[in-house]
Amino acid sequence: MLPACWTEGEGLTMPTFHGVPSEVEGFMDALQELPSALHDCFPRREPRAHFFDSMVGQCSTLERKAMEPMALRVEGGTSRGLQRFRRDGVWDEEQMGWHAHQLVAEERGAPEGVLLFDEPGVVKKGQDAVGVARQDCGTLGKVETCQGGVCAG
Repeated sequence: MLPACWTEGEGLTMPTFHGVPSEVEGFMDALQELPSALHDCFPRREPRAHFFDSMVGQCSTLERKAMEPMALRVEGGTSRGLQRFRRDGVWDEEQMGWHAHQLVAEERGAPEGVLLFDEPGVVKKGQDAVGVARQDCGTLGKVETCQGGVCAG
């Protein structure tokens, strides 16, 4: 049985997004508060600023989400700084995970728990595993040979 967004013999079609602007009102304001909430995850202010700049770039209407266009999109952003952050950035992963857990619990929490889905894409070479193809690889942020899958937690 194929999902509703697939049709026999035609490949995958993206499901239509039926959002309205009022559903995302205040999103960028909330995003502006995130760096202060994650303050203790970064050893210095520069990586904190680059983290925020990359988030703003990812949420922008840019067609290409590469470092240079994203850096040019934010006030005072530098492509070299964002590239260095993406390559060598240091943050406390355990603390970041704790904050993510707290934010989800506060915003979407329920006494029974919360179910989260992610489609990370795992880099693979070769064609010997199920689902390996050249496709969007979330862990790399680009199209690469990887194994697609959906994780639930």
